Amino acid sequence: MFSEAAEAPAIVAAQLARNAPVMAAFAESLRARPPRAVATIARGSSDNAATYARYLLETRLGVLTASAPPSVNSVYGATPDMADTLVLAFSQSGRSPDLLAASEGAARSGARVVALVNDETSPLAELAGLTIPLAAGPERSVAATKSFIAALSAVAQLVAFWSEDDALKAGLGALPETLASAWALDWSAALPPLSEAEHLYVIGRGAGLAVAQEAALKFKETCGLHAEAFSAAEIRHGPMALAGAGFPVLAFVPSDEGRSGVEEIVATLRRQGAAVLAIGGAGEDRLPMVDCHPLLLPLAQIQALYRMVDALAALRGHDPDAPPHLAKVTETL
Repeated sequence: MFSEAAEAPAIVAAQLARNAPVMAAFAESLRARPPRAVATIARGSSDNAATYARYLLETRLGVLTASAPPSVNSVYGATPDMADTLVLAFSQSGRSPDLLAASEGAARSGARVVALVNDETSPLAELAGLTIPLAAGPERSVAATKSFIAALSAVAQLVAFWSEDDALKAGLGALPETLASAWALDWSAALPPLSEAEHLYVIGRGAGLAVAQEAALKFKETCGLHAEAFSAAEIRHGPMALAGAGFPVLAFVPSDEGRSGVEEIVATLRRQGAAVLAIGGAGEDRLPMVDCHPLLLPLAQIQALYRMVDALAALRGHDPDAPPHLAKVTETL
């Protein structure tokens, strides 16, 4: 896990350069004939990447985006009408049966299916109308790291070309350096409060909700730590009742319009006595973070977190490369 996560800066640099011509042509076709909606199909870390896609597509392009549960097709045999929609299927392996069934059903119902997949020889890549390679290379660790970051960078590049956002394109140009700087950050201050924790809340908002979800998954997979992700708004609807004295909370602070909401809940939880670790933002008791384009900050935050999670797993007596009861390719039906 450690060595694969460390590869992310070089992988993203190569991926962005390789995919630029494909993205430019794809974006031009989308502007010429905009889809009436976008649906995402994914599981696990890939579904967390789909959350990131939803926020970017809706906030930057105004295109209604929703997650399509694969079981609607694979278990219940139903195929919603997807005519004139764009379907983004996210996968590392491209081999999960339910993902394939849902993607095939979407194509039959009139959707334009695009695969964002790491294995370019996979069945998903073969059935898709267009494949956007994640180009992360072989990922042997059960816990996805570099392939998740590659999925996010592919989404950001698609949105940058589709929306013709020069500032986001410039941020992507600097992204490999941004990720390298994030990997070098010292987050050892997070280890003592999490070394004996049994439960953890992870908070994000907007595009940052995706990495809050991904972080919670990684704590469960690699550290044996029960972690749940919430938006800074949703946590007020019940979950914060548990966040009393000493309850650990990890908060991803964005640098866009969602920042004030996260900062407000951080302050509220600290008044309740919760042990809050804030990532980014201003003030004391913060884990350090690099400056970058607001839409790319989640990539830098999760890159730094991967290094900390690897260290935390070892501290808690777990092997992050071999989580119990898990396999690399999850063949859900």
